[in-house]
Amino acid sequence: MSQGQFISHYTADALAGAAAQLKSGRLVAFPTETVYGLGADATNSDAVARIYKVKGRPADHPLIVHLADMQDISDWAIEIPDYAIDLARSFWPGPMTLILHRSQLAEDFITGGQNTVGLRVPDHTIALAFLNEFKKIGGKGVAAPSANRFGHVSPTTAEAVSEELHAFLDPDDLILNGGPSFVGVESTIIDCTAAAPRILRPGAITFEMVEAITGLKVVNRDDVIRVSGSLEHHYAPSAQVVLDGYPRPGDGLIALDSTPTPEGVIRLASPMNNEDFARQLYGALREADAQEIDQVIVIQPDGEDIAIAIRDRLKRAAAKG
Repeated sequence: MSQGQFISHYTADALAGAAAQLKSGRLVAFPTETVYGLGADATNSDAVARIYKVKGRPADHPLIVHLADMQDISDWAIEIPDYAIDLARSFWPGPMTLILHRSQLAEDFITGGQNTVGLRVPDHTIALAFLNEFKKIGGKGVAAPSANRFGHVSPTTAEAVSEELHAFLDPDDLILNGGPSFVGVESTIIDCTAAAPRILRPGAITFEMVEAITGLKVVNRDDVIRVSGSLEHHYAPSAQVVLDGYPRPGDGLIALDSTPTPEGVIRLASPMNNEDFARQLYGALREADAQEIDQVIVIQPDGEDIAIAIRDRLKRAAAKG
């Protein structure tokens, strides 16, 4: 197999063609504000099976369905609580996935055999244009996990998708180049199947933001529902990630700009703030592998904002045995 086609110029015809390819059963990697997704028609079991094959993903690991508009939520979910509608109105398009009771449209090959489905409307111009073109030709939604091999570092550029998956994509598959993702870590996943919301995976939409909109106390995860990125070891480069250690000569270092670089240490990223840290993190971990660095020291950011999501991803990246 060979690398999928790379598309960087977005005419209406190009996006319509990409949507038609998706409808015919091909895979289309596309940009979102969080990371790049590897998309398939969420109603096509054969196409979705190719996502699992390309990623090397366990068959019981559920997929998130990406929608063009929040009005499409009723196609995929039932018994939608009022607080979930409030969240969708407030944060969609945006880096938030809602877990809801599934409708008949959400089959086992999407949900991993669970009675719930994950839905989101991404906040990216190209993603929304692509999803709307797909909707125009009868598409109901696009199943799209991150466009990388399972457990590896998520891609935040089209080039990273190509580097990671070129050996696994067919020539008729597509990669839509939308530039770097501007959030840089995956969406917040919120379970909306109970009386109050539960955050199952932290992201840019924080506990405080959810509580402010819903007026409800948010509880943390308890692993009853399987969701993307919930394994203990995930988001990991080949390099060993060490948290809050002291780097030695030859080690890589990721830390806020205020942290100096010791002599002989390879500086991989110097973000100015926590939002910048999230944007640069995955690219820096990938650069460590490109430079064949054996060990990367990451000085974790403090804070209750997106820093919570950064620390969550780093804990999983460092869990490699």
